[in-house]
Amino acid sequence: MGKCLILIFFSLIICLSQTEGYDPLDPNGNITIKWDIMQWNNDRYDAKVSIFNFQLFRHVERPGWTLRWTWRGDEVIWSMSGAEATEQGNCTRFRGEIPHSCEKEPVIIDLLPDSPYSIQVANCCKGGVLSSMMQDPGKYGAVFLMNVGIASNAYANGTNTTMPVNFTLGVPGYTCGKPSKVPPSRFNVDQGRRRMQALYTWNVTCSYSQFRALPAPTCCVSLSSFYNDTIVPCPQCSCSCQGLPGTTCSKPGEPPPLLQLPHNDEEALPALVRCSWHMCPIRVHWHVKLSYKEYWRVKITITNLNIVRNFSQWNLVVLHPSLRSVSQVFSFNYKPLNQYGHINDTGMFWGIKYYNDMLLQAGEAGNVQTEMLLHKDKEMFTFKEGWAFPRKVSFNGEECVMPSPDQYPRLPNNGDSILPATLKYMILYKLTLFIFL
Repeated sequence: MGKCLILIFFSLIICLSQTEGYDPLDPNGNITIKWDIMQWNNDRYDAKVSIFNFQLFRHVERPGWTLRWTWRGDEVIWSMSGAEATEQGNCTRFRGEIPHSCEKEPVIIDLLPDSPYSIQVANCCKGGVLSSMMQDPGKYGAVFLMNVGIASNAYANGTNTTMPVNFTLGVPGYTCGKPSKVPPSRFNVDQGRRRMQALYTWNVTCSYSQFRALPAPTCCVSLSSFYNDTIVPCPQCSCSCQGLPGTTCSKPGEPPPLLQLPHNDEEALPALVRCSWHMCPIRVHWHVKLSYKEYWRVKITITNLNIVRNFSQWNLVVLHPSLRSVSQVFSFNYKPLNQYGHINDTGMFWGIKYYNDMLLQAGEAGNVQTEMLLHKDKEMFTFKEGWAFPRKVSFNGEECVMPSPDQYPRLPNNGDSILPATLKYMILYKLTLFIFL
């Protein structure tokens, strides 16, 4: 009986951790929906709805967010700006002025950037895309306004208003909680000389879980070093296995089955990858390139093996104790993620705008790479036992599959000696073939 209780206890812990989606690299990350009631007018009220991505490195890509909720009463949306409902619904009970949407469970989508200015509002119209806070702080939020009609007079008083329920974001992996009433929001007007506030404010918090979002990993890591001619590939079947039911891949020289892919820009493209040992859309390669007297050098290459999808505004998060000693990063933007005070062992890399912020689909140009110079910290630096390789790697917020530590390239017995130049060139040649073939 005792063993059964222990098993049940650990099962509950696992289920709760998957549901909550806690990420130790971003412990406070979430997407918050803020619902502000700005004013009342008889049986109608004006609401300002804001969506904020309070996540350090995880962003919302196209086709973007799709906000849904369920009205508790017979509410209707009379008008909207900054977003729109996908369905108007049955509005036959109204005469004259017709509401924007009469749906009990409206589906709201963001407007496109080229929408008419007459229906735009500040911080709207990004096509549902939300940047992460670190990557582009000016684009991590979305806003829309709407005029809501209360069909029942019982809720015509602001103190008796009820919030909608059952909020969803329409983005895989996110689960939204119940609305929580918070102190009214405040807004600066007249160039900050006057402050106004909402009548009432509610927050809805949505958390992310990779277990809910994806049935399998989407990236893997391979390793190599200048001091060992072994190239450690991604683990076999990291993301899938060739030959499994429902698994498809494109072999070299074969055209992809384009007719089976969605042709609507608003639809998410399914992953169609190059046939490989690991079957992952993304491969991250970490190469320990050189060792100097006071510094050591690492080369990072991100390869897109998805033949139908580009990755815009991509980012890479790496956990390694030597990141506290980064001296210079070439070709990528870099910023440390200091979430635990003095512990500075995690950093975020992303592309330089208009240079390599777009990771193109599989092909000759389907990779981005950088080199990083790190100072040798005398307290901990070593090439022994695979210390020079990362502890954890995430691409676009999704954790990548790492090789087993016992497979890491090891120092040779005479590891302190300088390797011959011919051996270095041979290793570099093999590495080049591995990355680009």
